[in-house]
Parts: sequence; C-alpha cells; structure tokens
Amino acid sequence: MHSHAGGDRHHDGFQQVTSVEAARARLLAVLDAVDGIEQVPLEAADGRVTATALTASVDVPAYDRAAMDGWAVQAEDTYGASPRRPELLDVLEAEAATAPETAVHSGGAVRVHTGSQLPTGADAIVMLEQADHVEGQLEVTSTVSPGTNVAPIGEDISADQQLYTAGHRLRPSDLGLLRSVGRAEVPVRAQPRVSVIPTGEEVVHADPGPGEVIETNGLTVSRLVSRWGAHPSYREVVNDDPDALAGALRADLDHDLIVTTGGSSVGSRDLLPEVVEGLGTVTVHGVALKPGHPVAIGVVDDTPIVMLPGYPVAAIINAMQFVRPAIAALLGVAPQAVPTRTGRLHRKIVSEPGVRSFVRVRVERTDEGHLKVDPVMVGGSGVLSSVALADGWVVVEEAAEGIEAEEEVTVEFWEGLP
Repeated sequence: MHSHAGGDRHHDGFQQVTSVEAARARLLAVLDAVDGIEQVPLEAADGRVTATALTASVDVPAYDRAAMDGWAVQAEDTYGASPRRPELLDVLEAEAATAPETAVHSGGAVRVHTGSQLPTGADAIVMLEQADHVEGQLEVTSTVSPGTNVAPIGEDISADQQLYTAGHRLRPSDLGLLRSVGRAEVPVRAQPRVSVIPTGEEVVHADPGPGEVIETNGLTVSRLVSRWGAHPSYREVVNDDPDALAGALRADLDHDLIVTTGGSSVGSRDLLPEVVEGLGTVTVHGVALKPGHPVAIGVVDDTPIVMLPGYPVAAIINAMQFVRPAIAALLGVAPQAVPTRTGRLHRKIVSEPGVRSFVRVRVERTDEGHLKVDPVMVGGSGVLSSVALADGWVVVEEAAEGIEAEEEVTVEFWEGLP
C-alpha cells in the first residue's frame, strides 16, 4: 500500500486515462485460453471447466422403475375398476421392494417402492391409496393405463446423449448428473497459473512497526484468484527497488498472468510501470474508475501483467474489473454474471463526471419487504473494512453526476445474493 498511490484522486499525475472497457479490451487482447487437460476426480471438479464434450454412456434409469410407492400390475387388469366396483387381484408377494424376479401375471400384483425395478410382466403402478390389501387380495379402486407411474428406461438420460459441451463450468448439480451416468473422473481444462506479487518497502506480513502496514492485498487477491478458477502463487513482499521488482517479474514469466499490488501510481516509490516498460510494454496506465484509477496493464514476453493499486479497496475493485475477466479468458469461458438486486437508495451518492465510480453499500430489507441501499463510504479507498462490511456496490456510470436519494439502483453483490 503506497501513500503516494492517489487511489481517490482522479487525473492526479496522469496525463491520460483509459476507459474501463478499453483497458479491459487491451488486456483480453493478449490473453489466450490455456492449453492442457487434467483428469480430476468428480468430487474435485466443482467450478472447473470441461475440456471436452461429455456424453452419457448409459441410460438413466437403466431399467423401468416405479415412480410411486404402490402395486405393480398389468394395466388391463384394472380396466373398469372404481370405488364402487373394485377389481380383485392376487397379491403375489406381500413385500417385494426390488422384485424384478417376481413376474406379474395376468390377475396378479406385486408391492413395489419408489425407485425399485418394475417386475417382469408389469406395465403400470397402482398407487397405495387406489387399492386395499385384504387377506392376500388387492381391491383396486381406480383404472390405470400402461406406463402409469412408471419411469421408463432412459427417461432421465439416454445413452449417447450429450450432457455438456466443452467450456462448461461445472456446478454441484452437474457433478450429481455425471455420477448418475457412472463417471468417476472428468476431463477439465488446466487451471491458469497466476502469480500474485505484493510490493512496497512499508508492507510486512506480521508485526508492523511505525510506518509499516500488514500485507492484505496479496492475500485477498490470491484467494479471489483461486475462487475465480485459477491457481495462485502468492509471493513474498518485494521492496520498492527496480532490480528486485524486475527479478520478481522475470521469475514468474512462466505463469499465465502476473498480478502485482502497490507501486502502480506516479509517486516517487511507484516504480512498477517503469520496470514493466523496461522489460516489455505498458499498454494502460491510469483508468477512469474510482477508487483505484492508478491501475496499469502491461506485457512482458507474452505474459500479461496487471498492476493493481496499493489501496485495499482499489485493489479489490480493480481485481474484479480486470483479473476476474482475465482468468475467465484464460479458461476460455465468459465471466460469470455478478449477482444483482435492485433497491432504493437511502442517501445521495456524489460522483465525478467522466469516471466510473464503485460505491460500497449495505443492503437491508425493510418491514415492507423492499431493499434499502445505504452507502458505506464514498471515499477512503484505503479502508479495507468498508469492503469487508459492505454487501456490494452501486456502479455510477461515467455520464452520471451521482445518484439522488430515493432513486432505484442496482446493487452488485460481490459475495453472492443476500
């Protein structure tokens, strides 16, 4: 975290700033999806991206099965049955939860449970409430037709059915479906490797002295990187020294993406853009967003580098805007939509024209069931608690000069819906 970073001072020291969309486009233009396929156990595949199309090799169910608790019968034996004139059938076996070996002949019935295999010869299920079992006989009080209450072979999934295309991000329900067709492993795209390098001579991992601060940006960003589907390499803090910074960058050029925190502005100790320029190219330095406009983007030996500001709030917001879509591009997928809700703004938001502002907010549900949206703090991009204690943020677009109280706004929930 650099006191010179000027995370809330738009244009300070920057001759030119880039729009969020243009900056993101320049970053994505140098990113290609990673090569490599891994076979991972199904239990470890949540959130991973399929490397190939996945096809079922078996029918689900693999046999005709009972869709209800009841009695397996031949449907024609029930024709004409009613409460006033029940049809009488012989109970062939009083309790046969899985009774395919018990054949149902004409005039007979077998007790079955939901999910059990339909006995040979049966073609329908009479529900329990549609029959009375009395002394070895079944009084059927309702007519059923062939297939009634029967889940046929392949009703859920048929053999050779394509389940997922390549590039699908797997969810817990997908894993259940894949297990149901007998898969124990799944081919997924290799995780992108992302180096996370915190910088700053005042940044320490523990026991800060006067003028020192605890390292939080690298920890936070590395965990976000992991959540977004990549494998982070969380490095030790690198001092504000050109040779040390260049060495740290060179050491990780084998990664798919390098993310640094701190040192991206234009202060005397903000050396990273100059170091990157010396090794490769800086394509963006200064973006029209707040907090965190000192973000920079560059490329060294085909490895993209995102230089996040040192203020914690600015680092998180810029990670959301640039690192998150970069990881999605490396995985060859579109970024997942950020969950949103609409609510009514409790207090006015003031913003700077020409700058996209991310205003941290808390959300409460009123007694009437509406969402009340309250800004946590408009300034103060060094105050990490204002993100940790916020539910999300309201984005104020460049063309707007703030938002009036009582207006309806859209809240982006960065952790998920409340």
